[in-house]
Amino acid sequence: MPQDTQLIALDWGTTSLRAYRIGPDGAVLDTRAAPLGILKVPDGDFDGTFDQIAGPWLDAFPTAPVIACGMIGRRQGWVEAPYVPCPAGVADLAARLTPHDTRRGRTVWFVPGVNRFDADGVGDVIRGEETQIVGAGGSGVFLLPGTHSKWVWVEDGRLTWFATFMTGEVFAVLRDHSILGRLMSGDAHDGEAFRRGLDYAWREGPAAGGLLKRLFSARTLGLFGHMAATALPAYLSGLLIGSEIDEACGCIAAASGTPPQRITVVGGVALAARYEEALVARGLAAERRGEETTTAGLARIARAAGLVAAMGGG
Repeated sequence: MPQDTQLIALDWGTTSLRAYRIGPDGAVLDTRAAPLGILKVPDGDFDGTFDQIAGPWLDAFPTAPVIACGMIGRRQGWVEAPYVPCPAGVADLAARLTPHDTRRGRTVWFVPGVNRFDADGVGDVIRGEETQIVGAGGSGVFLLPGTHSKWVWVEDGRLTWFATFMTGEVFAVLRDHSILGRLMSGDAHDGEAFRRGLDYAWREGPAAGGLLKRLFSARTLGLFGHMAATALPAYLSGLLIGSEIDEACGCIAAASGTPPQRITVVGGVALAARYEEALVARGLAAERRGEETTTAGLARIARAAGLVAAMGGG
């Protein structure tokens, strides 16, 4: 095993755990993954699960610092890492790392989340995505799709404003636990049905109504045989994602004074590609960044906190 490991990094979310060995140049030297998100850890033994996935690295590299981001730092996770207020950048996150000593005496540094509050006192939070934003760098509007999609307005690498849209969770609930899902079958993506959902989401005029009215079309299209059962999930996805895009762009225009023209999509290939398709269909420029932003962000935060020396790419 090479002796140039400078950092051990964890991306520990709700459903999965990924561990990375990172070298002095910021490159990922090795990766380990397990379906052991915080909701799947047996008996809540986070310490034991950490040792299970990273134990050999901890033995081989006894001086390499350990940093973790994601839902592992929430109140119901291993250690609660408090939120820092928006706007926030790498220095703010690095200054608020929360340390915790494991049973084997190794310190794990947990990245805080970011919160913000509207003028009416209603709040919003990010946990995990802040690290991806730091890793991506730059300025502009970033979209991180998922169970809870995050739209983030970034200025010089600092989160200036963000909002959460529960698109993925609403899709899952409607697909699996509502009357809309009764006529649906399969999970294969249907491009034509997806685009039809987008078109209906963007149909103009008061007669079209809002999302609550339009949602029932996912039932009637199947009920009257106008769309196959296998196409209906993609149609519902298009309807929800199209609605999300318009709502998010309106929020960003109100917050920044300028409607977004270019969106950077950060995330897994399949879902990011679907959002990219929808953005282009709406007349917006879109580019995609991969999940490597997480490791880049963890390396940058570790460097800013003084846990490691300067790293290439950070």
